[in-house]
Amino acid sequence: MASVTLSAAEPVIFISAFASGEKAGIHAFRFDSKTGALQPLHQTTDVQNPFFLAVSPDQRFLYAINADKFGGADDEFVAAYALEGRTGRLKKLNQQSARGTASCYLDVDATGKAVVVANYASGSVVSLPVKEDGLLGEAATFVQHSGSSTDPERQKGPNAHSIVISPDNRFALAADLGIDKILVYQLDAAKAKLTPNEAQPFAKMQPGSGPRHITFHPNGRHVYVINELANTVTCFDYTPASGTLTERQTIATLPDGFSGKSYTADLKITPDGKFLYGTNRGHDSIASYRIADDGTLTLLSIDPSLGKGPQNLLITPDGRWLLCANMPGNSVVVFRIDGTNGKITATGTPVEMPMPSCIRWVK
Repeated sequence: MASVTLSAAEPVIFISAFASGEKAGIHAFRFDSKTGALQPLHQTTDVQNPFFLAVSPDQRFLYAINADKFGGADDEFVAAYALEGRTGRLKKLNQQSARGTASCYLDVDATGKAVVVANYASGSVVSLPVKEDGLLGEAATFVQHSGSSTDPERQKGPNAHSIVISPDNRFALAADLGIDKILVYQLDAAKAKLTPNEAQPFAKMQPGSGPRHITFHPNGRHVYVINELANTVTCFDYTPASGTLTERQTIATLPDGFSGKSYTADLKITPDGKFLYGTNRGHDSIASYRIADDGTLTLLSIDPSLGKGPQNLLITPDGRWLLCANMPGNSVVVFRIDGTNGKITATGTPVEMPMPSCIRWVK
């Protein structure tokens, strides 16, 4: 794929191809903020099974999972890349062990000094320090989760599925699908250290929920968790001073009467805090919700994702566009968001690429 040089005003979208061999890679696209069109720029190929990506706050560096065999016997890696301007090209800097297997989520703190990792198969979370020039250091913290829950097939042990840093950069919340808990850690970003939150080390979910992904409301006072096994979204009130969670509401992501197999994946909120969207894999749809002033959700619609297995979402910073990665469907679909009623409408033609798993934005 040839490189195309962009002007400074044009944003770049990076999308991971969760595959091995020649199909693996990180695809870069130019994004047209007026039309929602994606134009291919470049493909970075020196990475295997890059299931998840994260971009540093200064948007100079990108971090990716790198695994020869995803979820295999050997620990996986987190690779650090430098963005070469806005060409879509990435220069690999180094990589460090993720200290676990099926590494499935990355986040970078607001200072750019710490990267946190969730390891699904081995059920652990890790923090890595970021050195000068974006290089990763060896793990500063390793925490092994323990326990099980009620689903005999999916919850035999811990399965850390995400770890998300709070807006004030003081805490990190980890969703563990296998033990039905949101674990709360205090974050010392300068040292890239995680310690269990004394005020509330974890919030317990309903048995069999299978919490997967987490997002904070832009006002920092609410947290939303999408539950893979129960096909629900749970709203928590969040107290920033103490990092504590109080459950407020749980609402379905599927239509009444649906009897097939489906599992949720991702959720995102518009920058103005008015609307939330979550994905259903199996039903292959996107559930749209209005967010009330108290943080609770009202279902607006459930619309086709226009591809199989909607895995990951991105909402552009202007709140006008929603991008959906249909991973097993091998396509990325762009939807226009109506800012008044939250309705989503597909635009253009789906972009074909192998196994898109994570979408990240660079302004």
